[in-house]
Amino acid sequence: MRKVTIFGSTGSIGENTVDLIARAPADYDVVALTGGRNVARLAQQAISLKADLAVTAYDDCYEDLKAALSGTGVEVASGTAAIAEAADRRADLFMSAIVGAAGLVPGVRALKHGTTLALANKESLVTAGPHLMGEAARNGATILPVDSEHSAVFQALVGEDISAVERVIITASGGAFRDWPLEDLASATIEQASSHPNWDMGQRITIDSASMFNKAMELIETKEFFGFSPSQIETIVHPESLIHALVGFNDGALMAHIGPHDMRHAIGYALNWPNRSHLPVERLDLAKISSLNFIAADEARYPALRIAKDVMDTGGLSGAAFNAAKEAALDAFIAGEVGFLDMASLVEDVLSRLHGEFGLGCDTVTLDKVLETDHVARQYTRELVQQTAAR
Repeated sequence: MRKVTIFGSTGSIGENTVDLIARAPADYDVVALTGGRNVARLAQQAISLKADLAVTAYDDCYEDLKAALSGTGVEVASGTAAIAEAADRRADLFMSAIVGAAGLVPGVRALKHGTTLALANKESLVTAGPHLMGEAARNGATILPVDSEHSAVFQALVGEDISAVERVIITASGGAFRDWPLEDLASATIEQASSHPNWDMGQRITIDSASMFNKAMELIETKEFFGFSPSQIETIVHPESLIHALVGFNDGALMAHIGPHDMRHAIGYALNWPNRSHLPVERLDLAKISSLNFIAADEARYPALRIAKDVMDTGGLSGAAFNAAKEAALDAFIAGEVGFLDMASLVEDVLSRLHGEFGLGCDTVTLDKVLETDHVARQYTRELVQQTAAR
């Protein structure tokens, strides 16, 4: 029986993880679940999975969670410190599914157990890749990628000599505006950017898909996790989103990972690794699919991809600045303070300013430096938003 903790259990990745664990209750002992304001669902999960501990990130939700779990024997806590402390409870596998930079600290603390961190939190690698991978190495811990793209690369590399890899191709759906005329993007509305052509996701990730900032994050993740050089990492628009990634080798072969639109595949792979186990996902009918299409990723349409290359080349703390500026710029777009194309301009301006003033390309990346860079980048972005709004 594996001891498991899920950070962010009420989000999309967390819910899918709960679903898989609930299907095999004899295989898992749930140590802790953490969530946000959806305390009713968090309590349901804790009761269903017989968790030892349930934590809400918000102190003002503590009483509601405590009442919902009264008499169940589930321990209750609240606040970001309590989430980090939940990582101090030993588990065989920690699922890191908190969205945003908030997922970094509990993930780092979980690595100290020398067990397995299943990483669905993009921001951890983007903001602090060298620190995170260094902590894993120092503690003899394993990090397994749960993003579908990076899980695909990881699986394609099983049994392969990584030095034989020439390139890695990360696929992208192209988002809401893949077929729009370029000249129309400046006037794109929040509602239009929040509608994905393939599937229903949360607003923030859907807008990140439309701008390709999500894919820019994944390119940086690829460099940090696998250690490939920026020149080896590519992206291509694949509207069907059935091929999640391809790995190209020095003999000209391309190995593609093909699967349905179901995150339970990557999650299940991490839960069962190093073995494979039956998963309740669709089996693709290739004859019915008939064809797969690919379109070059245009950096004029998706400037986030160009910015990601600069971040990979710079290294150091540039990923932390990039992520913080991206999140703050997205907040401003959702609030109606800036336009769709302004988001990329804001991120680029913040990186340029911080590169000169903050020395982003440093060799040593510590957690304290990452958190400081995050704070400063958000502050600079807000200042630029105010200047943009005043013009």
